[in-house]
Amino acid sequence: MSGQGGFWDFEDRLRQLSATVDFEQFRPVLAKALRRGGLRRGGRSPAV
Repeated sequence: MSGQGGFWDFEDRLRQLSATVDFEQFRPVLAKALRRGGLRRGGRSPAV
């Protein structure tokens, strides 16, 4: 089974990656990108 990771390898790899990369530095960017405005109705304005 060389070359193919096992079931738990993904979790171990994710743990290693999380220890290497400080994902908190991306929080402000993601919060801004995912911020939703007020509820607006989409589409064309009704004809008057």
